[in-house]
Amino acid sequence: MGKKLRDLAGGLGENQLALTVKESAQQIWLAGLGAFAKAQEEGGKVFDALVKEGESIQARTRKMTDEKVAQVAGKAAGTWDRLEQVFEDRVARALGSLGVPTKQDIDKLSKRVVELSAAVQALTEGKPAARAPARSAAKPAAKEAAEAVAVASPPVVAKPAAAKPRAAAAKPVPPVTPADVLNTIPQKAGE
Repeated sequence: MGKKLRDLAGGLGENQLALTVKESAQQIWLAGLGAFAKAQEEGGKVFDALVKEGESIQARTRKMTDEKVAQVAGKAAGTWDRLEQVFEDRVARALGSLGVPTKQDIDKLSKRVVELSAAVQALTEGKPAARAPARSAAKPAAKEAAEAVAVASPPVVAKPAAAKPRAAAAKPVPPVTPADVLNTIPQKAGE
């Protein structure tokens, strides 16, 4: 650096060289102060411009992110729905293979039990039973329940009906629930 200054100064002496360095340093100092003042004046404007640019970029990024999240959520929801359906189907097949009745089977049996309870009630009161239309799915279940009841209890021999006085009313028979029917079915060994 010193060599360059001597070359610039040419044949100047040491004093003049020092004076030239001093003037250069002074100019550099003033340029620095000018740059600092300029940055202070326009710094607020530049800062505001940078903030606006940042907000714009953030809004675009958020919009793109929300779109991607919505796409992924839509795909995930569809996948979960399919997975849930597969799971339900497999559980239903497993329960069916174990002989566990479905809700529809239980509903049919319950309806049939109510019909039979009404028929029994009507017979005990001496009224003819109102016949409900038989359903193909209910017949096997009713037949199984009747066979189970027949196996569980001794056969009943019909006795001739004795004349009942009209003054005494017959006691109402409580309705039979599906649990009552299931309790009459004999359990297999090992269950």
